[in-house]
Amino acid sequence: MHRFKVSKFRNAEVRPARRESWISDIRAGTAPSCGNHIKSSCSLIAFNSDRPGVLGFVPLEGRGDDKRCVTHLGCHSDLITDLDFSPFDDSLLATGSADKTVKLWRLPAPNQALPVAPGLVLGPETLQVEVLLFHPTTDGVLLTTAGTAGKVWDLARQQPLTELAAHGDLVQSAAWSRDGALLATACKDKQLRIFDPRVKAEASQSTQAHDNCRNSWLVWTGTPEQLVSTGANQIREREVKLWDTRHLDKALTALTLDTSPGSLIPLLDPDSGLLILAGKGESQLICYEVATLQPALSPVNQCSLESALRGAALVPRRALAVLECEVLRVLQLSDTAIVPISYHVPRKTVEFHEDLFPDTAGCVPASDAQAWWAGSNKQVQKVSLNPACHPHTNFTSPLLPPIELPAPVSTHPTEMLLEDAEPSDGFSSPTSSLASPSTPSSLGPSRSSTSGIGTSSSQRSLQSLLGPSSKFRHAQGTILHRDSHITNLKGLNLTTPGESDGFCANRLRVAIPLLSSGGQVAVLELQKPGRLPDTALPTLQNGVAVTDLAWDPFDPNRLAVAGEDARIRLWRIPKGGLEEVLTKPDMVLTGHTEKIYSLRFHPLAANVLASSSYDLTICIWDLQAGVSRMRLQGHGDQIFSLAWSPDGQQLATVCKDGHMRVYEPRSSSEPLQEGPGPEGGRGARVVWVCDGQRLLVSGFDSRSERQLLLYVPSALTEGPLAVLSLDVAPSTLLPSYDPDTSLVLLTGKGDTRVFLYELLPEAPFFLECNSFTSSDPHKGFILLPKTECDVKEVEFARCLRLRQTSLEPVAFRLPRVKKEFFQDDVFPDTAVSWEPVLTAQAWLGGANGQPRLLCLQPPGMTPVSQAPREAPARRAPTSALYLEEKSDQQKKEELLNAMVAKLGNREDPLPQDSFEGVDEDEWD
Repeated sequence: MHRFKVSKFRNAEVRPARRESWISDIRAGTAPSCGNHIKSSCSLIAFNSDRPGVLGFVPLEGRGDDKRCVTHLGCHSDLITDLDFSPFDDSLLATGSADKTVKLWRLPAPNQALPVAPGLVLGPETLQVEVLLFHPTTDGVLLTTAGTAGKVWDLARQQPLTELAAHGDLVQSAAWSRDGALLATACKDKQLRIFDPRVKAEASQSTQAHDNCRNSWLVWTGTPEQLVSTGANQIREREVKLWDTRHLDKALTALTLDTSPGSLIPLLDPDSGLLILAGKGESQLICYEVATLQPALSPVNQCSLESALRGAALVPRRALAVLECEVLRVLQLSDTAIVPISYHVPRKTVEFHEDLFPDTAGCVPASDAQAWWAGSNKQVQKVSLNPACHPHTNFTSPLLPPIELPAPVSTHPTEMLLEDAEPSDGFSSPTSSLASPSTPSSLGPSRSSTSGIGTSSSQRSLQSLLGPSSKFRHAQGTILHRDSHITNLKGLNLTTPGESDGFCANRLRVAIPLLSSGGQVAVLELQKPGRLPDTALPTLQNGVAVTDLAWDPFDPNRLAVAGEDARIRLWRIPKGGLEEVLTKPDMVLTGHTEKIYSLRFHPLAANVLASSSYDLTICIWDLQAGVSRMRLQGHGDQIFSLAWSPDGQQLATVCKDGHMRVYEPRSSSEPLQEGPGPEGGRGARVVWVCDGQRLLVSGFDSRSERQLLLYVPSALTEGPLAVLSLDVAPSTLLPSYDPDTSLVLLTGKGDTRVFLYELLPEAPFFLECNSFTSSDPHKGFILLPKTECDVKEVEFARCLRLRQTSLEPVAFRLPRVKKEFFQDDVFPDTAVSWEPVLTAQAWLGGANGQPRLLCLQPPGMTPVSQAPREAPARRAPTSALYLEEKSDQQKKEELLNAMVAKLGNREDPLPQDSFEGVDEDEWD
């Protein structure tokens, strides 16, 4: 008679949340991976943001009328590919990434600080991590897959219990049976495999699941023998199949749906048997009931969505509103919001219905990893969902015990914050130093670590356990609104030498070489954004191909342009901007015999310029007299880069002959120091960092891997202090250094990613921060003066990104809660770099000086170091505490009274009864 039994879910209703209940103002991302992009525990929701490596999380339930704030956490140095909450500990989250590592995090409660580093790191694997899955009955057991490999980890020991036999292709999905004994995997080779990992590493059974190699997903039903798979057949029709491990040669039943390109995410509640099919990129949810006794997939209902689905997750049953007969809740991840979608079964009475809510698995694990691996099959004790029963016990995993953080000191009250971060366009893959993709290898003596900008007491207390981390680790890069872009750029010269940045800018203008003949340079006004006309732009006519160009830091209207004819042309731009073609420069400098590599103005002295050339010399020019005063010798090959020290007394170079050199131009034309540089000869850059105490060089190793090297200028012969390997790419990393924050931004021409590191003069030297990632390659990326930053928005760097047809400003900001205060820990007094300290004659005569400092504090803002300390908020007792003290009848009456109050008093007069009419004589 079972086949004629009527389902209790046949009248289930779908109730998408109203817009005011959405978690909006987010920007979700979808990584090219096999994992899901959103997961939920009983208290938190975690999802992929649009910034690579950055995770967003938010409380599952709001607090009264307060808007739920999304917090962003920098987890990895690359895309997050999958994530999973522990089934027992609501705040324990595992994340996997394209950086080939798996990390375990304890997410903070409201008003607690973000973790400065992961509690546990596994890996790196040989390929990016694809799938993560906690064990359903045991605490501390985690499945990870990367490529064709799969591992079952004992997290407490940070060692794999077993490594599954290699699959034939990429592992796309995995699922534990509900009793935790078996493991199923779906692979790109179309095979469905069943493993008993405690018996052997090889699959005990396998069969062809679907005929197409498109993404296939697995989920186990409430019975230990049956599971559901989704995939596509040979003609690309999507299908759903129900399998029995006892007869795996053929599916018990199958459904063919449609030919939509999106993969089907199956979300199955094993207690109710309800199966939700969510197609990526689609606007529909389909609900089925899985009948296991008489194998069948029975349709229940469908739900149309307002926006395309990027990911979906089920809320655990312990978090459902059971008194409202909510049998299922799906969280839809869209581009800009998380939408809760509830499934309700209508019932006449407001009470707990045991037929809809059988006992479910509790939150206390049945065993630990070693007991399970030894053969224990204990099951998780079930608990009742009836609110009248005692509240569920909370479990805290010993893997990551909660750390009691001391209250922040008053001098830096913003060090421990939950950042309500502003989404960015591309951003940023963040990590602390422990999460770095490549740990810097210290080549010098061990030194104590200091951050250089001051850390709070809470950070210092954690540094002894987790190591130092940068206060800028959660920095966010944002492409500003299109209204600030300069668009319709045409004919850009993208073949400038590798020694050149490709374009240059100051606070007023940007100069961009064009591809047209005659060495033309377009000069655009940054204060006049918008679409450029289709007609030809007024340009500077140099007559020869441009090799490099630079603005005078003390004269925003003077531009120096180097050409292939070994000459330097100085141009004077009219104050209103370039309105006509200029063919005659203000001055022409001659002295080199070969074409020029690069130009660098002196940082403190006016009218002093350094230039490097193919004649293997460096000339120091007096622009006031128009002559070369010094010529530096000693290079054996092409000069890749040169840089003035911050005090303007020394000049550093990196050369193709594999050597670093430091000169004191006023003392000698020969190098003062010389030492080994990068091994690769493809290109390099040098910049002074850490107040002139260190030299940072970006270059290549012998295997063409891009790397950073840190030197002591006075000890070049000893080699680099530290070396940090980054990635393999053809373009040289161009460093842009901010001396106020000790942050360096690194990217190459044609890259889509900007690395961000805080540099320290002592070990560990490199502290990794969020990197910025864009959707398309940039042709150049430069840092603007500090005065262009919006200090009120905690913007510590403003850059310009040159694309094929546009110029876009990029703002780097630090999430802070108390933005009404001036963040004086982020904005120290900055050097007035636009005012010269010395004249050319004074500097050439041996004089030195220091720049004037400027406070960036806006008028009317109080420094955050002087902000009053807030008393800790007193938490009101939860409603569950009051409900425990009342009888069932009292609870029922309260619910009925609340419903009546919402409906209102039916005896109240209608609004139209109070309207005033007109007198009878007015009708005439």
